[in-house]
Amino acid sequence: MSSKHIKQVFFIAIMFLLLITVSLLALSVGEINFTPNEILKIFKNQTGIEYMIIHNIRLPRIILGIAVGGALSLSGVLLQGVYRNPLVEPYTLGISGGASLGVAITIIFNLSFVFGVYMLPVSGFIGAVATTFLVYILAVRKNYYNINRMLLIGVMISFMSSSTMMFLMSTTTAENLNSIIFWIMGSLDEPNKILVKAVFYISLVGLATSYLMANPLNALRLGESKAKHLGVNTTFIIRAIFILASILTGVSVSVAGVIGFVGLIIPHLMRLIIGSDFRLLLISSFLGGGIFILISDIIARTIIAPNELPIGVITGMIGGIVFIIVMSRSKIKI
Repeated sequence: MSSKHIKQVFFIAIMFLLLITVSLLALSVGEINFTPNEILKIFKNQTGIEYMIIHNIRLPRIILGIAVGGALSLSGVLLQGVYRNPLVEPYTLGISGGASLGVAITIIFNLSFVFGVYMLPVSGFIGAVATTFLVYILAVRKNYYNINRMLLIGVMISFMSSSTMMFLMSTTTAENLNSIIFWIMGSLDEPNKILVKAVFYISLVGLATSYLMANPLNALRLGESKAKHLGVNTTFIIRAIFILASILTGVSVSVAGVIGFVGLIIPHLMRLIIGSDFRLLLISSFLGGGIFILISDIIARTIIAPNELPIGVITGMIGGIVFIIVMSRSKIKI
C-alpha cells in the first residue's frame, strides 16, 4: 500500500473517530450538561429524568443528525459526479421545493387524518418524489435526456414550487403559517423513533448502494462519451444515481425539513482534502455530513439556551462562510 493510500485510510479513520467524539459531545451538552462518567452511570441505571433526556431526546436526535447529514452530503457527491458541476446540490433539482410544497398543502388543508402523525413526512416524501419524476419526464426526449437540460428544468421547478408555496402561505391562517415556517427552517426534534430508525437505515442502505456506482462515477469524470468507451452503461448509471440521490434527499427533507448547504459544502471540503476518487469520497462525505449536522445542532441548542434555533439557520450561516472561503482560496475540480 502506497503512502498516499495510507494517508487516505488514516483520514477516514480520523473522520470516524471525530464523528464518535462529536456524538458524545452532543449527548453531554444541552440545557442540562453531563460528564462522560455521568453518562455511563445513567446508562447503567436506566432510571430517572436524566436517562429520559439522554435516551429519548438526545440519542434519537444524534442518530437522525448522522442519517440526515450523511444522506444529504452523499446526495451532493452523487449529483456533482453525474453533472460534473461543483455547484450542484440535492436542492438544485427542486427536490426540497417539492417536499416543502407537499408539507404546506398537508398543513393548510389539514390532511393529517389520512396517515396521522406520519402524514407530514409522507406528504414531504411524495412531494419530493413527484418533483423528481416531473423533472425526469420533462427532460427526456425520444428516450434521450440531456443532463444540462435536466438541471435547468429542476431549477425552474424549484422556483415554481417555492412560488406556489408562498402563495399558499399568504392565503392561510397565522397558525398554519407558523407551522409551515417552523418546518421549513429544519429541525432534528423528531419524537417518533420509527421515523428516526427508518431514515437511519435508509441512509446506510444508500451509502452501501452508492459504492456499486463508485467506479462508474470515476469513469464519468472523464466525460459521458469516454465512460461509454470504458464499458459503462451511462444511461442506466445516471438514471440510478438520480433516483438514489432523490430518495436520500426526499427522505431527509420529509423528516428533518429543509437543511441547506450540507450537500454543497461538505463534498467540496472532502474533495479538497482527500481527492476525487469516489471510492473514498463517498464514505468521507457521509461521515463529514454527519459531523457537520451534529456540530450545527449543538450550536443551535446551546447558543441561546434554553431556547433553540432552527438548525437550518446554523447550517446556512456556517456553510455559506466556509463555502466562500474555500471557493476564494482553491480551485476544486470534480
